[in-house]
Amino acid sequence: MSPNMVGFSFIILGVFLILGKITRFKTKWLKRLFLPSSIIAGFLALLVGPQVLGRLTSMFLNESSFFYNGLIPEFILDTWSPLPGMFINIVFAALFLGQKVPTMKRIWNNSGPQIIMGYAVSFGQYAIGLLLTLLVLSPLFGTNPMAGALIEVAFVGGHGTAAGLASTFNELGFAEGADLALGLATVGILVGVITGIAIINIFHRKGEAKYVEGEKALTDEERDTIADTYGYEMEQEIKEPKAIEPLAFHLSLVGGAILIGYIIQQALVWLEAATWGPPTDVYVLSFVPLFPLAMIGGMVIQKVFELLDIDNYIDPNLVNKISGFALDVLLVSALATLSLDVIGDNLIPFVLLAIAGTAWTTFAFLYLGPRMLPDHWLERGVGDYGQYMGMAATGLLLMKVADPDQQSPALEGFGYKQILFEPVLGGGLVTSASLPLIYQFGPWVFLAITGTLTLIFVAFGLYYFSPKRSGQRESTKLFQARKRDN
Repeated sequence: MSPNMVGFSFIILGVFLILGKITRFKTKWLKRLFLPSSIIAGFLALLVGPQVLGRLTSMFLNESSFFYNGLIPEFILDTWSPLPGMFINIVFAALFLGQKVPTMKRIWNNSGPQIIMGYAVSFGQYAIGLLLTLLVLSPLFGTNPMAGALIEVAFVGGHGTAAGLASTFNELGFAEGADLALGLATVGILVGVITGIAIINIFHRKGEAKYVEGEKALTDEERDTIADTYGYEMEQEIKEPKAIEPLAFHLSLVGGAILIGYIIQQALVWLEAATWGPPTDVYVLSFVPLFPLAMIGGMVIQKVFELLDIDNYIDPNLVNKISGFALDVLLVSALATLSLDVIGDNLIPFVLLAIAGTAWTTFAFLYLGPRMLPDHWLERGVGDYGQYMGMAATGLLLMKVADPDQQSPALEGFGYKQILFEPVLGGGLVTSASLPLIYQFGPWVFLAITGTLTLIFVAFGLYYFSPKRSGQRESTKLFQARKRDN
């Protein structure tokens, strides 16, 4: 494939992003679903590609015709196919760059209940998925046991993680898992937004969602500008390095984070091959993808810059723009190359996994939330619910609906929670290692581990963070004091 063909493929991807933005702007119901333009663009590309339009054109056109497989030539799809696995590294490498890490005490005081509940919900998604797969899907439909990991990979991990793990799915002999995960991630976002807003309205009528109306309503412009950020302010002056273009400097930081992650990955592979691998024939680290290690690389760079007292050279806004660009490219290319045949061939398992994941996550929000989140459970819980069903942006959106004026500490807690949650689950080390762990040790062993961890985190949260036991939390008192001072 020539460089010109690769360049032209990126131009066409940009055209679909523009079409996705226009479609979203002109279609009110898409706005109300809060779907990002990149997801809409990906589905537009899927519709005019070989999976949908191509099935019609192939019936009437000769194989030599340029439009035999639809409006997107095969070489463009061949260029797009590996992009998700590449650009997910950029997204995760940028995750903590420019984010000054608060003290562990402050994180725990504000977000402790949400962290524990996050672990309970995520490990529960593994346990529910594995139970369903082992008792129903594998015996009745011959589904690969690794499908038990799809709920957490797709719901909490989202489109980015699902697409980023495509190579791992392939290496482990479950190639269809990547397409199923992408489909489940789409279902998660749609169901999360719809049910989340419905739940807020129900509790508002009951008088429990007391901040919904706030001082101002959520405008269309605010809805459009809600970004996938972590909700806490960067109180620092940003200095631009004059000896290098700021964009080039920050791209270099992201590249450095990925390089550190690659070095860690190769060191782990070497360690496994030099120690327990050959005698036990157990290989797990060899299948761990690069992106969670790139996230660690970003944290290393951030910490080094803090120790050298030059972290104010890192502009979090510019880092977010780089990450956002990479995520847009990832989503369009992943959805455009999605195989509808795979979902069609596994439709019943796909639907059952979606129902089971939605049921568990909604139960955890409505039943465990009031019992594990001692203050502002709805405002805190609805943001986490959005993230457990789709992505962080969905959670931010739902919090904006439930608490438009930030009268509760929910947004701050949501941001702090990510520091101790995302490196592990939702695309972190456990998420990326779950597939090779199931492959190497079997689904029953992983079910026992995740089921036990779910029970431990639920029990700890119900006891330690019980509203009756905790009373008014210190985080709420501090938040209220800051509000009074302002």
